[in-house]
Amino acid sequence: MKRIKIIFFVIAVMLIASLTMGRPEAPKETKLQSKDDLYNQVELFSDAISVIRSEYVNEVDSKKVIYGALRGMLSSLDDFSQFLDQDEYKELASEAKGEFGGIGVEITLKDGIITVITPMAGTPAESAGIKPGDKIVRINGKTTKDVRLSDAVKIMRGEPGTQLTLTVWREKEERVLDIPIKRAKINIESIKDARLIEGKIGYIRLVEFQEKCARELEAALKKLEGEGMDSLVLDLRNNPGGLLDSAIDVSEKFIPKDEIIVSTKSRSPDQNAVYRSKGVLTHPGYPLIVLVNEGSASAAEIVAGAIQDNKRGVILGTKTFGKGSIQTVIPLKDNSALRLTTASYLTPSGRSISNQGVVPDVIVDREELGGRKRSSSDIFDDVDDDKEIKKDIKVSKQKEAVARDNQLERAIDLIKAIKVYRK
Repeated sequence: MKRIKIIFFVIAVMLIASLTMGRPEAPKETKLQSKDDLYNQVELFSDAISVIRSEYVNEVDSKKVIYGALRGMLSSLDDFSQFLDQDEYKELASEAKGEFGGIGVEITLKDGIITVITPMAGTPAESAGIKPGDKIVRINGKTTKDVRLSDAVKIMRGEPGTQLTLTVWREKEERVLDIPIKRAKINIESIKDARLIEGKIGYIRLVEFQEKCARELEAALKKLEGEGMDSLVLDLRNNPGGLLDSAIDVSEKFIPKDEIIVSTKSRSPDQNAVYRSKGVLTHPGYPLIVLVNEGSASAAEIVAGAIQDNKRGVILGTKTFGKGSIQTVIPLKDNSALRLTTASYLTPSGRSISNQGVVPDVIVDREELGGRKRSSSDIFDDVDDDKEIKKDIKVSKQKEAVARDNQLERAIDLIKAIKVYRK
């Protein structure tokens, strides 16, 4: 027992040293108090592990205990920081390349409940009728209450052709839905649609910011400009975001040289950064409308904020999701990793995106239904009582399929008005 405590005492001292290295100088008294507090807390942690190893009913797997502690520690910070084991780290790399297996849905923890940011375009989740804002309360009949985000992702992943059922609370419709979804191999393309839609108005639907996103957008713009495009609707609805570099590269297609695209605010002022347009391959100043909604997040919000603040185009739709933070993936020596929130995004004018989102210049709500705000405990209580569960959503999906896209129609009308005004 004594030997174990000595080991964890050494670990505690090393951890304190690593956490205090590289930080800006603080007043001496404050610095000493901070070190003392950290020392006490880490000592408490080592005491707990010592007791578990010596007193727990079964022999303890050290790796399992440490991994569990790391998961809890990261999840206590915010909704987006997380510990990634070796398999989860590999999956994250696959997602960045746009290839992975599952149902194709971007999720987060919001108000203590697993919430859909957006279904990815062309995936089983979108085809099944999953919508942005859906709150996932059961997976295959098992409650998601107190389930970690990473565990929920693991459950939803699986062999192509296998099926799972998501039970969701849809706030706007005030009902619970059981939605069966068949897994598939997910191959996400950055550009889902690129065409002339009316006269010489171009339309590009950009569904995710991956490594190849800027190259695909450049090819689509050149193609449409070659066909005579004189204005553009850039559709970022239900775009969950992606890579910061891709968001900057996409913004540079429209933002003049040296103008600010986005800035980041970190804990240490010397780590703050400002990203400006290099003006490379910037396209002409033709009228530009950007469509956004509550499923537009992260990198999509960076692009929308940059275009809005630089007055390069008009943002139309509904307020975006509000995920304005940077998660840096930091590998650990055993090929696991920390996905740690290290900074917040600010638009060129200095507005924070986190929890605020980007408010469109022209607000057009595609949904007519409005629901009452429910707490997570109320939602889980209703689901546990099997209230209002509807097993078949084919009718509502058919209605959606024939519904007019009034947001796109308004965008086209606005571009026509801009053209008339310019003449």
